[in-house]
Amino acid sequence: MTEISPPRPRRMSWSGDAVQDRLRRLNLITVMPPLLVVGVLLIVLSSRTWWHVVIQVIGLLAATATAERWTAGDFIRVARPCLVLTAVVWLAGALSDITMAFYGLSMVGSFLIPPLPRHRFAALVGFAVLTGVIGAANVLVHHDHLGARVVVYVVTPAVGSALSTLLMFASQRLYDLVAELEASREKEAELAVVRERVRFASELHDIQGHTLHVVKLKVALAEKLLHRDLNRAQEELREVHTLVGETIVQTKELAYAQRRLNLSAELENAKNLFEAAGIHVRVERLAEAGSGVDELLGQVLRETTTNILRHAQARQVRITLDETGISIVNDGAPDGTPELSGLSALGARLADQGGELAVEQKDGRFVTAAAFPEKR
Repeated sequence: MTEISPPRPRRMSWSGDAVQDRLRRLNLITVMPPLLVVGVLLIVLSSRTWWHVVIQVIGLLAATATAERWTAGDFIRVARPCLVLTAVVWLAGALSDITMAFYGLSMVGSFLIPPLPRHRFAALVGFAVLTGVIGAANVLVHHDHLGARVVVYVVTPAVGSALSTLLMFASQRLYDLVAELEASREKEAELAVVRERVRFASELHDIQGHTLHVVKLKVALAEKLLHRDLNRAQEELREVHTLVGETIVQTKELAYAQRRLNLSAELENAKNLFEAAGIHVRVERLAEAGSGVDELLGQVLRETTTNILRHAQARQVRITLDETGISIVNDGAPDGTPELSGLSALGARLADQGGELAVEQKDGRFVTAAAFPEKR
């Protein structure tokens, strides 16, 4: 007979700092508040003495600890002892006539079962039976109103534990989708960097490929003219020398991002790259930069965009352009200050043109700002 199990085979790997941070925030917002609110309400409604309060608070704290570590790597290490503790709490609650003391056990079990690799349906049934069996201790101790006690201490806890576990299967599926989305965003960021490298390689090929082809033809022509027309051969070689010199300059400009750029095109390109990487971007174009600084600002924007995609874990980027310069702010500042040699080279070029380049890391934000104060 084929075993019936919930549709999701197991929880995917929630690895990576960015993924776990996102899931941790989601967990604190969507899971923890309802768990605590319901737990406190049940304690208030079902407690008649301070001992009842103590027993149920212990179970609620164990459930809270399990829920808090659910998106962390040490979840199982915390959840297993909490399962034993809440089982003891439910047993003490059943013997003390506390109807809702099973809440902590049902919550811990509902977190433990969905991630199992196999036999989850059997574990779900076993968990519901265990909860009911523990509650049956109340029936063995108290012999009045047996029918009502069986419903309250055996049937209700077993069904409640099973339902809470089934709800956690849906919750885990949501978390898996968030983790998959984060992983796809990381891949998009990597692809954006690869596309930028391909663009660089393409421009380098355009510069040097054409030059080398022309040099080959001119050298061959000069070789043929060497014994027939020496002056013409010398002229061809001078043109080769000039062409090679121009190519060296163009290659240096490409390597240091100093080729002529269109700022509007770079703004659109940066916006598209960030959106492709799953980063929310806001462009504020308060005024147009002067024509004399348009290229330099475009180079700063291009270099900063590449740095954010490669080094940061940004969720939001704000690009502000006004008549004096440009500012790029992202909220994914990495630990420590990365080496940004490209921006250092651009800073020297801006200084030569009367501009200033400021790079600042503060309160988890990374700010890159290029300004020309004389334009104010």
